[in-house]
Order: sequence, then C-alpha cells, then structure tokens
Amino acid sequence: MDVFWSWPPVTRTITVAALVTSVLAYGGLLPLIQIVFIPQKLFTFPPQIWRLVTSFLLTGPKFGIIMDPYFVFTYGSALEKGSPRFSERGSFFVYVCFVSAIITALAGGYFGGYTFLDALILSFAYTFAQDNPLTNVTVFILTFPAKYLPYALLLLTFIMRGPPAAMEQGTGLLAAHLYDFLTRIWPTFGGGRNYIKTPEFVKRWFAQNGSAAPQARSYGTAFDNRRDSPVSGSASGNAWSNQRGPGRRLGE
Repeated sequence: MDVFWSWPPVTRTITVAALVTSVLAYGGLLPLIQIVFIPQKLFTFPPQIWRLVTSFLLTGPKFGIIMDPYFVFTYGSALEKGSPRFSERGSFFVYVCFVSAIITALAGGYFGGYTFLDALILSFAYTFAQDNPLTNVTVFILTFPAKYLPYALLLLTFIMRGPPAAMEQGTGLLAAHLYDFLTRIWPTFGGGRNYIKTPEFVKRWFAQNGSAAPQARSYGTAFDNRRDSPVSGSASGNAWSNQRGPGRRLGE
C-alpha cells in the first residue's frame, strides 16, 4: 500500500478508476450504455454529467483492460512527477482537464465518439515526446526517438482499426499540442500571455492532499519526493491497446 500511495495522485486516480470501471463494464456488472459519452444525455433531467468523466475510463476489451491503464500510468506518472512544465502543484490536473475538454468537444461532439481513453493516452504520449524527444522507444520491433511515438501510435490505429478510430484518437494529439502552444510556444516565441493557470484552490487542494512541495533551485523547480520516472524508454506495449478489432458504434 505504501508503494500505491507513493504514486502521483492524478495518474493514480485515472489508472485505478479506468481499471475498475472496465472490469465492471466488461464483466457485465456495469451497463456500457450508462458510462459512454452520449451528448443528448447531458441535457436530460437530471443531467448525466458523469459521462464527461466515465467516457475516459473505459479501456479496450481483453488485453486492453490491462495495457491501457499501464500506459496511462507509464506516461502520466512520467509527466506528473518528472516534467518541468508540471512543477507547480495541481498543474498536471489542470492539463488533464484541458486536454479532456478538447478531446470531448472534438472526438465526442464532432466525430461522434463514445469513449476517449485512447485519445487521452495519446495526449500523454505526445507531451512525453515533447519533453523527451531523443529518448528511444520501441513499438513492436522498431526502435526510434520518442518524438515519433505519437505518429507511430496513430499509424497503428489507422492500420488496425481504420480511419475513423485514428481520427478520434488523433484529437488527443491536437489537444496536447494546443496546450503546448497556449502555455509554452505562444508566450515564449509569440510574446503572448499564458491564460491557462493553475487556480489557487487547486493548489491548496493538492497541498492538503499531500502533494509534494516544490523546491526553488537555480535551474528551476523540483519536488523533494520524486522518484525515477517509470518510463524505461520502451513503448512496445502500446501496440496492444490498438489491437481491438475494427471497432463499432453502439447498436451496430
């Protein structure tokens, strides 16, 4: 249990919630129709707003039940604990909320998707690749720099599940790039202002829940309880999350 509670809080919560939700759903204990994203259900009375969350917690079947939470944990914890862009308390939580909102609007509102965990994983992978572009990763038997990882994952999805699935998953890349543009590229190179700030109540909430305190250093900010990143430089398993068959919409 000590190891479990030592995991970064946001990643820990998403990983466990996705695993539990998927086991219950595929085990027949939780109706799929009650957790997937259906826009019309958001405007019923009472509004079924839980779908905005549960649509990010359903993995693929079979190997996906294990592999998808693994990738959430691998890339999510690497970012939450080791990325300099998330050195502020609660900043990774704000990142997850931002990319999830963009994914929901694009994958759900525009493309008509029902579940978005694949897109969220791609967001994590893209941001990880931005932070570690020269880290070698492996997909199947191919090893290449991490900067190509998001595009390799999209290609695998395109081949194994078809263009619609790849377009839905690709919204995660767009969401993560938009976050990078608004928080780093535009303020640094365009002279603009970063409007995506971590609210004070979020900082206080994470401080009250035992989030590590940042330490000011000459070269930046660090947390005093960080451990080695769980990313080993291999992304070979991510291919499993894309081996889900052609995929079909509900009712087909």
